[in-house]
Amino acid sequence: MISSFSVFSRRQLLLAATAVVSLITAPTAWAQQTFINVLTGGQSGIYYPLGVALSQAYGKVLPAAKISVQATKASAENLNLLQQGKGEVAFALGDSVSDAWKGDEEAGFKTPLKKLRAVAGLYPNYIQIIANSESGIKTIADLKGKRISVGAPKSGTELNARAILKAAGLSYKDFSKVEYLGFGESVELMKNRQLDVTLQSVGLGAASIRDLAISINIVMVAVPADVAAKVGDAAYQPAAIPADTYKGQTAAVPTVAIKNILVTHEGVPADTVYAMTKAMYDNMDGLVAAHTAAKGIVKKDAVGGLPIPLHPGAEKYYREAGLLK
Repeated sequence: MISSFSVFSRRQLLLAATAVVSLITAPTAWAQQTFINVLTGGQSGIYYPLGVALSQAYGKVLPAAKISVQATKASAENLNLLQQGKGEVAFALGDSVSDAWKGDEEAGFKTPLKKLRAVAGLYPNYIQIIANSESGIKTIADLKGKRISVGAPKSGTELNARAILKAAGLSYKDFSKVEYLGFGESVELMKNRQLDVTLQSVGLGAASIRDLAISINIVMVAVPADVAAKVGDAAYQPAAIPADTYKGQTAAVPTVAIKNILVTHEGVPADTVYAMTKAMYDNMDGLVAAHTAAKGIVKKDAVGGLPIPLHPGAEKYYREAGLLK
């Protein structure tokens, strides 16, 4: 016969054991919580609304995940944050991604960022140089001596500005004033006649430029093919801004385009990245609704010309889609 004392002792032991197991496993369960911080850019650009649309797509397939969207200074900051594990997915320009992988200190990367992994090649950014028609600027050579905004310091736009201006035989010293401002701030100074020109590396139909074009008469300044060739970087491809992209722009304007890349880091689990990659392509209508630049996101072009390795989760998706063997 088993005594009531023995039964009671066993119950106590069982409860105690359960409590110990709970204490041991609780931190593990907490550690397994999925956090997805989407790193974007300024709220007046294209990265931010697309980041919001992506977060909504992720929420559909990862309902238990804690998803957030962070406005940043874009490419360089995003890539450094990913390397530090302070974000899970980010938008960045292709040339910035290449510079980060190599560790180009002048571009804002003190050491090579070898934790970075690609999710997808996205839509192209177009170098868009917009001048106030009152400034007398008609060509890229006319920029000399003018007041310009070149984007936030070491952002993708600012790095693009350096490359394009250098190829055109110009440096920041050739301007009467250089401002390092985001798209929205640059446009406000243009409206107030405190700047003559702004260079913005962004997708077609950017809200900031549309806003400017309905407020003042603008001139879209061409980046000629010979200047594009002198950049000497394969990421910079000849392109054109189609006629009537903006109010008052009645003809196509030659320029260069650089592909944007969706980037993650090696510490994000493969199944999470697989789910995020699939969710993006399954919810393209939502991305296009967020911004028409998303029309340039084409699945078959997602894996070509990437300057960093694909994340295994993304690679699995593209293999299933028949884009990789």
